[in-house]
Amino acid sequence: MIHPTAIVSPRADIGPDVDIGPYAIISENVTIGAGTIIGAHTTIDPFVDIGPECHIFQFASVGALPQAIKFGGEKTYVKIGRRTVIREFATVNRGTGFGGGVTEVGEENLLMAYVHIAHDCKTGRGVILANNATLAGHVCIDDYVTVGGLTAIHQFVRVGRHAYIGGKSAVVKDIPPYVIAAGDRARLHGLNRVGLRRHGHSEKAIAMLKRTYRLIFRIGITLNEAIERVKAEVDQTPEVKRFMAFIKSSRRGITR
Repeated sequence: MIHPTAIVSPRADIGPDVDIGPYAIISENVTIGAGTIIGAHTTIDPFVDIGPECHIFQFASVGALPQAIKFGGEKTYVKIGRRTVIREFATVNRGTGFGGGVTEVGEENLLMAYVHIAHDCKTGRGVILANNATLAGHVCIDDYVTVGGLTAIHQFVRVGRHAYIGGKSAVVKDIPPYVIAAGDRARLHGLNRVGLRRHGHSEKAIAMLKRTYRLIFRIGITLNEAIERVKAEVDQTPEVKRFMAFIKSSRRGITR
């Protein structure tokens, strides 16, 4: 189902049951998986791999050159995971040679209108980016994160799984997993209990995360002291281990 006004390169690889709308432009070296829908006036630039059963709405731009001064025209890529939805006027830029070469949007993501994903970003599974959320270069967002509308995330920031970032936030440091963050500049506001329960985490796991969060952020001791107390006083559930590993590996520093 390719509309007669669409421009599709003969060197694009179009899977079965793909629907390409009016005036869409599909460049060479593009792969589109089975059952994907490409809306009217959408532009898919070279070196883009779109998974099956995605839906890209009208006027979106996927695979444009990165907005990076150091980019020298090298061959870099965009990968879009299966069943991802990209809404109107969203933009996803290619990676850079100095940043790993790939911008990757995970499976079952929802990118709402006017979202921008810059070069070399990576999102996990089930990520939701609300309207006008903006990821600067090299941002890494783990599974099942929700980012509120009009939020800007600084380059090289990491956001841990199941985190929730409120709207109109400015995020300049790493956001640990399982927490709520909001504000300009963003601060932590406790655990994302609703999200944890919705995704099947046990009450014990939530209780252990609550104790860990209190030791790290609430009682006014140094980070090294808090880490030792978490080891000694908290059951080392998988969630606690992931929380602590994230904090120990942070390079930008942790939002507090």
